[in-house]
Amino acid sequence: MRSLFLFAALLIAGTSLQAQKGFRLGVKAGANLNKIDGQSFDQGFDFSYHAGAFAEIDFSKRWGLQPEVIWSQTATKRANNIDAIYSTLPTNLKLDYLMVPVLLRYSPIGLLTFVAGPQFGVLINKNDNLLQNGEQAFKSGDFSMVLGAQVNLKVLRLYGRYNVGLQNINDFSDQQKWTNQQVQLGVGLKF
Repeated sequence: MRSLFLFAALLIAGTSLQAQKGFRLGVKAGANLNKIDGQSFDQGFDFSYHAGAFAEIDFSKRWGLQPEVIWSQTATKRANNIDAIYSTLPTNLKLDYLMVPVLLRYSPIGLLTFVAGPQFGVLINKNDNLLQNGEQAFKSGDFSMVLGAQVNLKVLRLYGRYNVGLQNINDFSDQQKWTNQQVQLGVGLKF
């Protein structure tokens, strides 16, 4: 985990020294519509939140990099008809992740920016019921891809993105596949 944060810090520092076109910092917050895709969970999307910070590093007028650090909550519900091995899962489940997306930015016009890239997530807490039961149902990390767009209004950023999990986050022994899916909508403030 330390190496992930060290890599992100070095990437931001090294790139900002080379980026002569622009460097901006900001904060962001918004809503998540998310689900854990797998037969043990309700397949509807549930509501949760996210908040964090971002950097915009421009290489040219149209291309740049956007590393971020985001606290993001995943909320979901357990399915009613599940296998006995999953009976210790609580009905309502909330997982908090520290996400580090490193996104490529493309701005065809100054008002609009498209972003895409990988996102690394570290599970920073598990549902209290899981800890009380001694179950380790979820892996401590997640890897996903991000695709989105944002509208740039002077210091304000309005964004929407889709995150799709590429890694199985199930840590039970039978390895039923569980992946995160998330739609994020939010507002950012550039300093």
